[in-house]
Amino acid sequence: MERSYSITFDPDRAKRVEALAREYDLTTQEVLEQLVAVGLEEIDPES
Repeated sequence: MERSYSITFDPDRAKRVEALAREYDLTTQEVLEQLVAVGLEEIDPES
């Protein structure tokens, strides 16, 4: 079952996310999903 979350960024961080999306031709949602996945792997490499 999927869950939905909301997050608010300061303008500088939002610009970084948007820049990554443009650079890699992704949506901001795809960038955020990848950033969360990488972050979770950092704290639990076996997941």
